Amino acid sequence: MTSDLALTVEGTVATLTVDRPAKRNAMTRAMWAAVPGLLTEVVDDVRVLLVTGAGPSFCAGADIGELLGGEDPADPMAGLRADNLAAQAALRAFPHPTIAVVRGHCIGGGVELAASCDLRFADDTAVFGVTPARIGVVYPPAPTRALVDLVGPATTKWLLFSGELLDAAAALRVGLVDELHPADRLEARVQEFAAVLSSRSALTQRATKETVTALTEGRDAEPAASRRFRETIASGELAEGVAAFADRRRPRFPWGGITPA
Repeated sequence: MTSDLALTVEGTVATLTVDRPAKRNAMTRAMWAAVPGLLTEVVDDVRVLLVTGAGPSFCAGADIGELLGGEDPADPMAGLRADNLAAQAALRAFPHPTIAVVRGHCIGGGVELAASCDLRFADDTAVFGVTPARIGVVYPPAPTRALVDLVGPATTKWLLFSGELLDAAAALRVGLVDELHPADRLEARVQEFAAVLSSRSALTQRATKETVTALTEGRDAEPAASRRFRETIASGELAEGVAAFADRRRPRFPWGGITPA
């Protein structure tokens, strides 16, 4: 594991921290490459994943010094791009709810990390930008699609055409941020919401992620959803939820037991 990424677990919540504050948490190739393995380490032990940055910034993007360091002179970014895309895919595929906790700079690769999470909570210091047009990089389809799904085609084009930055209020307005809080309130709100998510049905959450992904990708969501309908009976989750409602108590949903999609 690279020392520039920290993974901690507290109860049902894991936190992946980009820990390179001297470089505003810019991501190296080694850091991108480490992400999938780190997520695998905690997938069976937690119910929520937080992604954040050490210090005043979330992530200022990729380490520019590595962009032209690949082996193939015709495409020196090929290896870096592969590791970057694999990290984003691993975040999107994580079966539990994921929340990007954004303070300060969230630029380029930082937006890729945040957009690969299910939700984005930010404080009022957050600044967002996607800047390939500033250095002549062709932006890959996968993160472009993630932006389109979040903010729509026009705002995606505005971000990618211009490389201009959005402050936190503008990011909230266009849908890049889901909740915006004062800097002294963000951490408490994130922990509060993580506790809410941890108390809910993991099966429902997993099925929701699968259905939303299928619908946004234009695939038939019904087969996977039908299987989850049967699973909620077999696992006892539905019975527990109904019993808890009748008894006016909090449900005690089974831990884990979710079969792969």
